[in-house]
Amino acid sequence: MEQQLQQLLQLSAKLYEQLGQTVTGENRDAFITAIHDKLDERGDLIDALQDAQFKYDENNRLHRTLAELDKGINERLQHVMTQIKADLRDLRTLKAQEQRYANPYANVQTMDGRYYDRKK
Repeated sequence: MEQQLQQLLQLSAKLYEQLGQTVTGENRDAFITAIHDKLDERGDLIDALQDAQFKYDENNRLHRTLAELDKGINERLQHVMTQIKADLRDLRTLKAQEQRYANPYANVQTMDGRYYDRKK
């Protein structure tokens, strides 16, 4: 179990470091894929530890370090998700603006030349 804890610590540190990097548009897909792979691997290690009846010990330095890394990873993941959501929102806005520019009269509803007689 101690070896699994060391692996989890190393993987968590790599993930934490990777989440701290800035992401550009060109390498965003590779960045997300790498993070997803590391999260899956980390999840497998955590499941293996839970199956081995792992108990958190407040006095153990390694356990405290893992808890702090987990908290930092969650914060950085939230930051990355916020960035991605903002980019998607900007993309939707840009797409809508392009459509309005290409056809400015698409949403105009006029009644010119029409007469509706309500009487029968």
